[in-house]
Amino acid sequence: MNALPQSRDADRAGTRRAIRPLADTLISQIAAGEVVERPASVVKELVENAIDAGATRIEVKLDGGGARRIVVSDDGIGIAADEIPLAFMRHATSKIATLAELERVETLGFRGEALASIASVARVTLTTRTRDAAHATRIDVADGTATPAAGGVGTSIEVGDLYHSTPARRKFLKSEQTELGHCIETFRRAALARPDIAFTLSHNGRVVEHLNVASPLDRTLQLLGDEFSRSHRALEANAGGLAITGFIGLPDASRASASAQYFFVNGRYVRDKLLVHAVRSAYRDVLHGDRHPAYVLSLAIDPAQVDVNVHPSKIEVRFRESRGVHQFVFYGVGDTLARSREPAAVAAVAHAPVAAAWGSAPQQHAIPQPSSAYGRLFAEAPRPLTVDDGARPTWSQPPQQSAAPSLDDSGLATFGLGHALAQLHGIYVLAQNARGLVLVDMHAAHERILYERLKNSLDAGPVPVQSLLIPVTFRADPREVGLVDEHAAVLAQLGFDIATLSTDTLVVRALPAMLATNDDAADVEALARNLLSDLEAFGGSRVLTEHRDELLSTMACHRAVRANRRLTIDEMNALLRQMEATERSDQCNHGRPTWTQWSIADLDRLFMRGR
Repeated sequence: MNALPQSRDADRAGTRRAIRPLADTLISQIAAGEVVERPASVVKELVENAIDAGATRIEVKLDGGGARRIVVSDDGIGIAADEIPLAFMRHATSKIATLAELERVETLGFRGEALASIASVARVTLTTRTRDAAHATRIDVADGTATPAAGGVGTSIEVGDLYHSTPARRKFLKSEQTELGHCIETFRRAALARPDIAFTLSHNGRVVEHLNVASPLDRTLQLLGDEFSRSHRALEANAGGLAITGFIGLPDASRASASAQYFFVNGRYVRDKLLVHAVRSAYRDVLHGDRHPAYVLSLAIDPAQVDVNVHPSKIEVRFRESRGVHQFVFYGVGDTLARSREPAAVAAVAHAPVAAAWGSAPQQHAIPQPSSAYGRLFAEAPRPLTVDDGARPTWSQPPQQSAAPSLDDSGLATFGLGHALAQLHGIYVLAQNARGLVLVDMHAAHERILYERLKNSLDAGPVPVQSLLIPVTFRADPREVGLVDEHAAVLAQLGFDIATLSTDTLVVRALPAMLATNDDAADVEALARNLLSDLEAFGGSRVLTEHRDELLSTMACHRAVRANRRLTIDEMNALLRQMEATERSDQCNHGRPTWTQWSIADLDRLFMRGR
């Protein structure tokens, strides 16, 4: 094995280097390696200082992606002239003074490292003025000279030639456009956290972003784009000293990456695995595969209950009651997603193809099903929504639930999803509501209804079972026979009675009552095989605990009403009413929308009426 490299001093006759303190400049440059990772890090630190200073307007100017020049100007309280030299000393700050204040930090900055670290690797000039000062003061940090200057109340810091004193670090910077992208992202995080502040960002003399003071909703929609604007939901909840507010994207506004996920804790942008996991878990019933939800969420918590002094970048946090925070966020997001959309609030593009509006073409199913016994699929009364007494949040506005219908001008009862008119190609249900035309994917909608019923039934206790009038037998390979023996208890808990008749034959004697709606032997066999395939894929003794939702989703998808099923008007209306009473009915188990809305205005535009 090769020996580790040693210093030249250690190589000389076995001598050693003496222990001695590092120079302050070198200490700052070492610290800068953690604090000033790239130009975006400088933007973050300076913008946070401006926010802490009470700014109502912040302007960021960049040249060369920030590597050549960064200027951050604000109209905050400024720095007193005699305190300016202290601002660039390591561990000098106005934000905390005692351990008690450190343990409940309420500002974005507090470590007193940022300005010293930046000044150690760049050329820094500061111009500042307080309200009671006769004029502004300008200081060149390199030589420490302070001179009177013109300027309004507030502070402007210019950072030029980043990493000029540590050229090796400059080699690690990416292209100008890449570094600019990181700076823009940092800028947007600050802008989302503080919509009450006006922000401007320019690059190489051209304005990239200009954001006036706005409401949280307007600022969010401005930065997250049209897709999020068309498909989002507001969230507001509180419980046990915690409060969460913000906006979450519905599954049809999901992204291929996690680039549109913003979480703030007491106004500080954080990347926390606990919070990300809580949100992702809340989406698991409506968003599958490799898609990522979009959201802007802000958690308010007692500062004493969260530790922000984890890393110099201040982007990581630790919660004293992590499980409680996880459950609070999980229930807050999950219950918001569980509320059905209000049809009147949906804006659809009438001239867009139906498949494009839904993100994918509807699936084709080749197995037509008889209409007999279909009514039983919707005969069960909807289970009422329940609220835990534990960590589940209290809503400022209760979740939307199916209410008694109102009456339209003709005296007929009106519902959110309207009244069925017809069936289209055996796939879609056309309905009319107060706003216009509703189009429903009947398989996707019924799949969600069955899935939610199965979850409620399993949570309530033993799943009601119905014996088949004629048991279904089918030939099975040794693998499937072994799976039946291995997972007999799990199958029983799910409401299945599947037994071994011989070394190559299985029999299905009973199904969950809500799925036993026809006696089609081929369909029962396919359901049993799919369920056994899932059990093989997931495996393990905790399969029902860890993969319950996937198993129930397979069951619901397989037994949901298929394409080419002829439905009566009464059956279509029964489906619409169940959708209105079912949680998360806006999406199927795979995250696809179950319905969309066209308003009368949309239809008028389609046919150019009134032009």
